[in-house]
Amino acid sequence: MPDPLDRLVEDGLLRREGDRARTTARWQAALARAALRLQRAGAPWKDLRLPIAAALLERYAEASDEELAALVEAMVPVEEAELAPLARNAPPGAQP
Repeated sequence: MPDPLDRLVEDGLLRREGDRARTTARWQAALARAALRLQRAGAPWKDLRLPIAAALLERYAEASDEELAALVEAMVPVEEAELAPLARNAPPGAQP
């Protein structure tokens, strides 16, 4: 399997900005759809791994478990970095 970050860039879910990977609108829409599905299903998730995995599974339905795990592992730190500025500006006591 190619490098997971390279694959995500090639597939339009990430873009390179200098030495940093950034999410694209395509990825943000996929993550929003996944989070909404999980919320509607009452899924008990407390971190980003579950919605990220759900969004990637939507895109890579034929991926093996190992491939999907590698993609999730590559995407989690990118998404955390994208959300960090929002979390810093959240009001006290707000849920991440």
